[in-house]
Formats: sequence, structure tokens, C-alpha cells
Amino acid sequence: METDPQVAPVHRVTPRCRHFGECGGCASQHIEYREQLRLKRKRVAELVGHTDVLPTLATPSADGGAPWGFRGKVSFVFAPGGRGRPLVMGHYRRGSRTVLPVEECPVHAEAGNRFAFAVRDALVRADIPGATADGRQGIARHIVVRVSESTGDLVGTLVVTENVKALRRVTADVENRLGAVGAVADRPRVGFHLNVHDRPDPFLFGRETRRLFGLGGIREQVAGISYLVSPTAFFQTNVRAADVLVRVVLDTLSDARLHRILDLYAGVGLFAIPLARSGRAVTAVEESAEAVESAGAALRLNGVDPTGCRLIASRVEDMMIRPAAGGGTGPRLRGWKGASGEAWDAVILDPPRQGCPPKVLDWVFRNLRPARIVYVSCDPEALARDLARVAGSGYQFERVQPIDMFPHTEHIETVAVLTRTAGG
Repeated sequence: METDPQVAPVHRVTPRCRHFGECGGCASQHIEYREQLRLKRKRVAELVGHTDVLPTLATPSADGGAPWGFRGKVSFVFAPGGRGRPLVMGHYRRGSRTVLPVEECPVHAEAGNRFAFAVRDALVRADIPGATADGRQGIARHIVVRVSESTGDLVGTLVVTENVKALRRVTADVENRLGAVGAVADRPRVGFHLNVHDRPDPFLFGRETRRLFGLGGIREQVAGISYLVSPTAFFQTNVRAADVLVRVVLDTLSDARLHRILDLYAGVGLFAIPLARSGRAVTAVEESAEAVESAGAALRLNGVDPTGCRLIASRVEDMMIRPAAGGGTGPRLRGWKGASGEAWDAVILDPPRQGCPPKVLDWVFRNLRPARIVYVSCDPEALARDLARVAGSGYQFERVQPIDMFPHTEHIETVAVLTRTAGG
């Protein structure tokens, strides 16, 4: 989008961030926000080959203009320093794995930035060295701060290669500067955690996390449902736009005849739980046991009857068929056509960025054949490929809705709604 020749001078604006261009985080701060939305809709329409794509829904902002401070998950990477400094903190440079030191990040929640910079300064005062990209040398790897959109509470997690004694000074320093915030009435509460990640892999967190002081997690609310978010759990980065996304999906399933719903790649239950609360019979399948545990906690927290939302921790592929008692094979998901004679009324697909495996697509579109399929995609190219695979399976587009989950980047979330045709 940054080099799109269709971006006319009239749509160009001054980037908000001083690091724009060098930083690999944002690609389109120089483009007027309304034009960003138009370009994203255009890209989706070109990829899926469907001209009737709805206008891109924006991330909400206070003034209705370009959104800033929308990333409730604030994340920076550390690297070895120079010129007498033990480390630097920033983002990766565009097209590389070298770290660009930064002094601001306007897409982050500002409270999270302040927390992160306070941790950086404490690490410098304690002379803690930044780690190399593979984690084989140095100590400090990342700082991740979760800022609750609904309460303003903050929980920061410092990721290190090992828990060295000098980190005690860092903890005391951070607590002295930030820990008192939550002690003041009407001020956000804070928590600070330490995660040890000593492996040379690309994952953000390691297996061991301990609370140093304050909150153990934060509470978020999306589409009227509250969630407890632990420091290392996966949760939507842009809660404002996640609220828009969930409401779009719920609207596509508002027909009361769509009662029995199968939610595949269900995550923490963003779609499944509000659907169950509305009286639908939902089965949610998710590979991550931690996400399923979080979904169960959200059911209890919101007083949703768990009999209306069956949570299954499994790969979707493994749920399609399993060994039956007494030998042979049999369907593991009760209620799919051919098992009990009843079909699912609707299926939600929300796969990872790479899209759905072909056998899952074939199973849903050619075996289950629900009245409606809602495909939520974070990569329009993967969406276009998957939809091309199921062309001719007896479904037609009802609507295609892009949503801007990550303003000022090329990323696009898309909700495609397909309805079984009369002869399908």
C-alpha cells in the first residue's frame, strides 16, 4: 500500500510517528485514513473476485478520524546496546531483523508505552544487557504490556533469557515508579510479571511466568462479554475493532432458525459465548488448551449456561473422525449430518492466517453443508484461495465485509458470508 501508484497526493498526509519509514510496524501512516479504508476494500474485491464488497469498517476513534492508541497489546523488542548502553528497545526495521530504537509508538495505547519505557529505563539503570535475536546472549528479550480497554488496568511482562539476581533491582525500581498507581482511587491498577524464555525460537514467551507484584491479569470486554486475560494468553490486540468484528458475525447469524452452530478455530470464544448467551446451541472447537480454559472461565464469569456452549480442545482435523467404540470409525462431533440425522444450521470458520486445510473446507462445504457459513479471515489472499477451492459446491456470497483491525498497516480482516443455494 505504501507504494500503490493510486495513492494520489491529495490523499497523502504527514505520518504521525517520527520513526515511520524505517520501522517495520506501519506501512501507511502517510495515507489519509479514509483512503486506507478504500484501498483495503479494493484489495479484497480484487482478490475474491466479488464486486459487491461492503465498505471497510473502521477501528472506532474518539473523534471519528484516524485511530491512534488502539493496540491494547503493547510489545517492544530489546537488543544489545552500544556507546555505553547495555540495551536498546524498539521494533524491527523494515525488511530486517535488526532493532530500530524508538522513543514513541502512537498506535500503541499510551499508558502501555509509558509502562514499557519505564521498564527500559530500569533495565538500563541496572545494567541489564539486551539479548541477541536468538536469545543465546544477553538477558532482556521483550517487554509486553496489556492495557485493558474497559478498565485501563495494565499488566506488563518482561521476557528474559534467565532470571539473574540483578533483575530484583529492576523489579523494585518498576514497583517504586508504577506500583503506586493502583493504590490511588480512580487510577488504573498495575501488575508486573517475569517470563523466562531461554530457547532460540521465534515465540514471544517461554513456558515459565511468575508474578512479581500487582495484578495477575486484566479484564476485557468484547460485545458485552467479559474475559479474564492472563499476561501470556492470546487475546485480540485491538479490542475496539474486535468488538466491531464480533457484532458483524453475530448479525450474520441473527436469524433464529440458525440455532445449532459449529464454531471452528474458536479461540477464547469471542463468537461462541455471545451466541450461547443468546440461546443458541454452540459447539466450539479450538486446538489451544489454554484458550479453551479461558473460554470456560469466561462462561462462568458471564453466567452463561455451559450446556449451551460445548467447548472441545482439539485440532479441527482430529474432530472430523475418531475411532468408534468396538472398532471402526465414527463421527466425534455429535450432530453433524449422518451422525444423528441432524445438520448444523451454521458453521463459523476463523482459521489461522494461512487459511483452512483443504480437507476441512471439503468437510464443511461438501459434507456438513450447513445453511450458512461465516468465514472470518485475517488474510484476504488465503480467503480468496479457499473460496476458489469450494466454488461450485452449492453456496453463494451473501456479503463480504472488510474490517480494519490494524490501521496504518496492510492487514485486513474479512468476514465472508455464504448461503446454501436452493438446489445446493
